[in-house]
Amino acid sequence: MAQAKIGIIGGSGLYQMEGLEDVEEVRVSTPFGDPSDAFILGTLEGVRVAFLPRHGRGHRILPTELPAQANIYAFKSLGVDQIVSISAVGSLREELAPLHLVVPDQLIDRTKSRVNTFFGDGLVVHVGFADPFCPELSQDLYRVAQESSAIVHRGGSMVVMEGPLFSTRAESHLYRSWGASIIGMTALPEAKLAREAEICYATLACVTDYDCWYEGHEDVTVEMVVSNLLRNVEVSKGILQRLVTRLRTERVCACATALRSSVITGRQLIPKDMKEKLSLLIGKYVQ
Repeated sequence: MAQAKIGIIGGSGLYQMEGLEDVEEVRVSTPFGDPSDAFILGTLEGVRVAFLPRHGRGHRILPTELPAQANIYAFKSLGVDQIVSISAVGSLREELAPLHLVVPDQLIDRTKSRVNTFFGDGLVVHVGFADPFCPELSQDLYRVAQESSAIVHRGGSMVVMEGPLFSTRAESHLYRSWGASIIGMTALPEAKLAREAEICYATLACVTDYDCWYEGHEDVTVEMVVSNLLRNVEVSKGILQRLVTRLRTERVCACATALRSSVITGRQLIPKDMKEKLSLLIGKYVQ
């Protein structure tokens, strides 16, 4: 199978990457079904990357319907060990204005209808998730993003809601009272699954609106989200092009060994079919 080291997940408005050379379209089968779309593999600035439009080309898949398990497993099977996600978000802070970029460091999970683990069915695994975004990859992303024309913020908590409807006004004010910075619909379970797959994961969040908490500003609409995100698409692409040449070739973060001490089930009790199904993930720890 074709291989790549860097994965890029394109969110709303980012469905393709220009500048790729030696391009091939690859469809990947996984034990968890089909990914959102075919992967576009190519060489970007001399680095082999795999690009996946999160919602499928043409934006066909709701946040709740995203095949996140298949997406992350497919990245793993392609050899990817670092993923950068591009996401549209609403701002919960006045200083995080539309068209600003945020590289968050924390998540608050408000999803309720999504499978958020590869494990179960006789195999219990508890992976550390205190720092849900890879600190090293996030810092590299932030440094490169600072060279762009956009205003970039580092840190902050992202609320991940179920969707597809936007927040109520009461919810928006509640999340602000928690100290959250931004709100989106797709970083989870992606980040959890990436950690279970021992893949570094970071998000470049593109602020498109003020949700619905800010009096005097128009409440969030699809038109507002798309319009502002498209204005940041070219900036995001430029950041990605510069980033791929500056990523660390040797990972020293905890993401790389997240499963090493996390398998709780006795090895002799793990069902054979689960060992086979998840050998890509646990094979080096469970024989």
